Amino acid sequence: MKVYEKGNVYEAALDRIRWLFDEFPNVVCTYSGGKDSTVCFNLSLQVAREKNRLPLQVMFLDQEAEWQSTVDQVRRVMYHPDVKPFWYQVPFVLFNATSTTDHWLNCWDPDREADWIHPKDPISIKENIYGQTRFTKMFGAVAAVDHAGKKTAYIGGVRTEESPARFAGLTYDATYKWVTWGRLNNKVGPMFTFYPIYDWSYLDVWKAIHEHGWEYSKLYDAMYQYGVPVLKMRVSNVHHETAVASLFMMQEIEPETHNRVVARLSGIDMASKMGKADYQPTQLPFMFSDWREYRDYLLDHLIENPDWKVRFTTMFARHDRAFGEELGESKYKGHVHAILVNDWEGVTLGNMLNTNLGIQRRRKKERDAEQELI
Repeated sequence: MKVYEKGNVYEAALDRIRWLFDEFPNVVCTYSGGKDSTVCFNLSLQVAREKNRLPLQVMFLDQEAEWQSTVDQVRRVMYHPDVKPFWYQVPFVLFNATSTTDHWLNCWDPDREADWIHPKDPISIKENIYGQTRFTKMFGAVAAVDHAGKKTAYIGGVRTEESPARFAGLTYDATYKWVTWGRLNNKVGPMFTFYPIYDWSYLDVWKAIHEHGWEYSKLYDAMYQYGVPVLKMRVSNVHHETAVASLFMMQEIEPETHNRVVARLSGIDMASKMGKADYQPTQLPFMFSDWREYRDYLLDHLIENPDWKVRFTTMFARHDRAFGEELGESKYKGHVHAILVNDWEGVTLGNMLNTNLGIQRRRKKERDAEQELI
């Protein structure tokens, strides 16, 4: 249940960030180049000035296969005179959802420097001394090295409007003192990540950006002109499981970037030419009687890696147990899409279990289990 207060989200976010600066001697603003992190950056910069805590530390983990518009926006932030930049252009691996043979992009591979999608910046951190090579592990690894021994608050731009799971996760239990809108990264520092705009809507985000004249990635303007729904706009990496749709417009919006990505990574050219109808089909092919049959056919004939096939089969079975047929064909459509983008790790499928129905089901099982113990 949402509880509405008399204040507004803008002032509430500023107060939250002020509190973080008071609580933590070390504050780092994470940045992606997107609209939400743009808001967090500008609010954090304002508070850092108020509290005489400049320069503001800003972190960006560069995935190499980035839109040029995103890189341009990141560069504006990192070269801001009141910013201490932590721009990471270090080797790590990132999943490639567009190919069944070339599964990974080795970001910033020193042997492929001539093919890098954009060059390294003079002020960036270029050596991976962090003991991790997977993207999802890099944030914690970087924090453990570059901010070791410091009580640290990372500020991120996650909003609950985008996901029922986020809403449940950021309003359910306290992470630090009384605060629910964050998570513990590790206990060594200790280090936390907080989301001070968790209760903002996308309308709040754009209102703040335009009313204050904050610079933002112009890719949003191009996507708006292209007809992309506001809630579907993404300005980050273009080839992982949740980002493939970006490729369908890149060759028109940023053709030079598209050509560099095609030259760098297998599967990109095919994905760009196939388009949304092939990766997210809405019409059942005529030769199949239902979406379940189509899913099973793709699993048998498209997924060659035996380990991946086991992972897919296990995930599908978990969904069947959790939902039965309550989600109808939408469940099987989600499975089809996951197979087509090689999502054997369950990144897109995880969202299915985190729908309102999925959350309600899990909580009911928890209550039933508690009753059995009484």
